[in-house]
Amino acid sequence: MSAMELALQPLRRRFARLVTRCVTLIDGVMNPYRPELYYMRGPGPKCHARRQAALRD
Repeated sequence: MSAMELALQPLRRRFARLVTRCVTLIDGVMNPYRPELYYMRGPGPKCHARRQAALRD
């Protein structure tokens, strides 16, 4: 490696980190779907009420 390549290595690493952060930020803004927000935790109180009513009949 030449002296110039060795001198540019830290700059290249910083630039690569900056690009990675920018891509992560853009992906977060451009991809709004977050499945954890739509995760269903199970049947709710109305479902339980319907089942109880069906069992009583």
